[in-house]
Amino acid sequence: MARPMSVLTHEAILCEIDEGRVVITPFSRDQVGAASIDLTLGREIRLIEPAGRPIEIREETDYRSHTKVSSLAVPFQLDPGVTIHGITLEKLCLPPDLCGFLEGRSRYARLGLMIHVTSAFVQPGVANRQVLEMSNVSSESLLIHAGVRICQLVLMRTEGQAVYRGRFSEQESI
Repeated sequence: MARPMSVLTHEAILCEIDEGRVVITPFSRDQVGAASIDLTLGREIRLIEPAGRPIEIREETDYRSHTKVSSLAVPFQLDPGVTIHGITLEKLCLPPDLCGFLEGRSRYARLGLMIHVTSAFVQPGVANRQVLEMSNVSSESLLIHAGVRICQLVLMRTEGQAVYRGRFSEQESI
């Protein structure tokens, strides 16, 4: 009989970390909440460069051809309607029977900051830093700072096992 997918809570998350099945680097135990792990915005972002023409959305389109990396040494002003890519400070390693979802934190969502426009799913077996597709849906500009616990990871047990080996499987930067 198949076991249902389930969300891991505080004690289960800490048990997975203590057993070395979930590895988060760097990590502090106070990042673990009731049923999620807070993740921190790293020190760089990727900005979409003005093209003056539509960007083709095709299988061969590479986002890096239309974006540039910028430091977060100083806060970035994210204007209404603008999307940037951030990346977590933490590297996340999951075993083949755990997956997750990246979610925004309500304290920032209430100000209009969306953490993931799409693709919030974290594949089982990943060993990388997570890219955040951050958008401002408010009517006011937001100042984005490095080092803020910007999102949370919700972990779930899978039915069966798998290891992600796709295009971003070893992602260390944006």
